[in-house]
Amino acid sequence: MDGPKKIKITDPKIALAKAESYCAYQERSQQEVRDKLYDWGLWPDAIEQVISELIQGNFLNEERFAKAYAKGKFSQKAWGRIKIKQGLKQKRVPDVLIKKALLTIDADDYFTALTRLLEKKAGTISEKNDLKRRYKLQQYAMGRGYEADLITDVLKVNHL
Repeated sequence: MDGPKKIKITDPKIALAKAESYCAYQERSQQEVRDKLYDWGLWPDAIEQVISELIQGNFLNEERFAKAYAKGKFSQKAWGRIKIKQGLKQKRVPDVLIKKALLTIDADDYFTALTRLLEKKAGTISEKNDLKRRYKLQQYAMGRGYEADLITDVLKVNHL
């Protein structure tokens, strides 16, 4: 009934090699790597040593991760800045790097993405009452992580 037994890694050299391939596959935050090393059963002092070696070898870079995360979530999932910021905070990325990552999102592209998102959603809402319709659109966009004042601007400009 139990799943397969997890293999424990106690040798830091083997853990470093596995962690390098784990980081080479895609950008990772330090916390993701730390959690993975704990899952593998490595000792806490060895974990910090492996993480510092990954940083020195440029396998792990929090700023690069934050920028890639922000770019990916915005372009692929059309997330707003608020939701991206929450996701980065969850991965324990420092606030300074979160701000840098959010600055990489172009303001015009951001406005266009929100407009496209609201237009697409407006086509699916069958509500006849204009106030209720606007409210539903606003709630939807806020759930996607967009700022309330920007949502209001887009709704006014596009008469949605």
